[in-house]
Amino acid sequence: MCGIAGELRYDGHLADTEAVRRMLPCLESRGPDGEGLWARGPIALGHRRLKIIDLSEAGSQPMTDDELGLSLVFNGCVYNYKQLREELQGYGYKFFSTSDTEVVIKAYHRWGADCVQHFLGMFAFAIVEHDSGTVVLARDRLGIKPLYLAETRGRVRFASTLPALLAAGGVDKSIDKVALQHYMTFHSVVPAPRTIVNGVRKLPPATVRVIRADGTATDQVYWEASFTRRPEVADAEWPELIHEKLKVAVERRMVADVPVGVLLSGGIDSSYIVALLAEQGQRGLTTFSIGFEAAGGETGDEFAYSDIVAKQFDTVHHQIRIGKDRFLPAVDRTVAAMSEPMVSHDCIAFNLLSEDVSKSVKVVQSGQGADEILAGYSWYPPLEHVPYGGAVDAYAEEFFDRPHADLARQLSPEWLIGDDVSREFVAASFGRHGADTAVDAALRLDSQVMLVDDPVKRVDNMTMAWGLEARVPFLDHELVELAAACPPALKLAHGGKGVLKQAARGVVPDEVIDRTKGYFPVPGIRHLEGAMLDKVRDALLAPAARDRGLFRPEYVDALLADPNTPRTTLGANQLWQLALLEMWLQDKGI
Repeated sequence: MCGIAGELRYDGHLADTEAVRRMLPCLESRGPDGEGLWARGPIALGHRRLKIIDLSEAGSQPMTDDELGLSLVFNGCVYNYKQLREELQGYGYKFFSTSDTEVVIKAYHRWGADCVQHFLGMFAFAIVEHDSGTVVLARDRLGIKPLYLAETRGRVRFASTLPALLAAGGVDKSIDKVALQHYMTFHSVVPAPRTIVNGVRKLPPATVRVIRADGTATDQVYWEASFTRRPEVADAEWPELIHEKLKVAVERRMVADVPVGVLLSGGIDSSYIVALLAEQGQRGLTTFSIGFEAAGGETGDEFAYSDIVAKQFDTVHHQIRIGKDRFLPAVDRTVAAMSEPMVSHDCIAFNLLSEDVSKSVKVVQSGQGADEILAGYSWYPPLEHVPYGGAVDAYAEEFFDRPHADLARQLSPEWLIGDDVSREFVAASFGRHGADTAVDAALRLDSQVMLVDDPVKRVDNMTMAWGLEARVPFLDHELVELAAACPPALKLAHGGKGVLKQAARGVVPDEVIDRTKGYFPVPGIRHLEGAMLDKVRDALLAPAARDRGLFRPEYVDALLADPNTPRTTLGANQLWQLALLEMWLQDKGI
């Protein structure tokens, strides 16, 4: 796992290596183990390295293969790199390192842009053809690894984070009004390619972009899970199929030249990962759980469940208890680590968790993605019996943070746009062929968009803020394909994720399987009071916020007068949603 950056010029000028160099400090936490810069005419590449596979200098980046005429910067991990290396050696390729990075170079030379079809893993990379000047950008199927772009006349820059592009300079930092409406409506998610900043876009997941030397570009979407049923599979067979596929996914993600731990929340998803690793013979597995002080009558930890799992599978378990003295200072640091504003209070939990975990290991497995592929969230059951024609309205009622009409009372007039862009986005997605039920349509949208730009981005940003690589076995694309084909009724059974609960029975303790679904509990954000409320007030009443004028003053005043009652549809604190956006904008100098 690393941080990548670069620039491609197609206006006749040499690449601005100093601009690329300015991006690298912003990527240092993603790659604290080394730095590299490569330039050739109109192209420059920059890299910050986190040593996970091939710890020698032979695995350093940018990596160049002069014989093949290719240079590469790569972020992520190709879990099947050893198998691909052996296959490529059969074609006559010789290797100078034991890294997965070099496998990507050789694979591109062998298969071109189709090399991504051969990769099992998470990745974002840029590869340069020396002779043609073509640059190829690619992102993994589920968008686990980020890739941001800033394009101006005659130039494209890219980086693993949005702040890195801002540091390079020359970016239009004005706010995208469409993105703002998505933030307020679509549960703070801004779908690709937009970001909240007009001058920065993001490459969508499962996309390869080929940029030629003259600046012309083409995109290829190379993967999408199919929600087509498999009539040859009986209902009773699905739990075992899910179990076997998850077992393979977990085993794949142990590939590393350093120890791998597990973030153990105490829910079924992370507990299942621990159980499967123990079943595969892992001994002395290191696990980590986090808890916060209670606030507003709400408990702040789930140690009772994580302790059950740690004891049963004899892990080396770490309970990380966060007091109020650590919580408030972590807010600014968490906001600074966000590539885009993310309203979930889980961000602070993950940042603090990652800080402590990074002192023990450099790689962890985590349970993100199970809810989005196996129907674990509360908004899926109400869609089960909704006719497909009513799916968009039903989804919006369950998931959107507020009705579109409310925005007129909340956003200042100059920031309003007439169209309900979030509903139009959902309608366009639901209208595509291949998802025949409302639940299928919602799962497809959530796994392609919400998952990418909320839970997955949250984990990437917060773990990489501490040089910690997070791997997510539930987003193994083969498991995602299997889950997509599984009948919705099996996923919705037993209060959600029914097929996973059946698969886990006898492997994971019953107390964990049968518990009420939990979330990362962070009472200090869900219930705003004291110094945290003061921080929120300061952000919303700061001169920069007043000058920007995103929100109607009377709306802000009403929220400050009653900070904990107004909630979004899914129960998020509306005041925190507004304050988080302002904190992020002010932190980034926007």
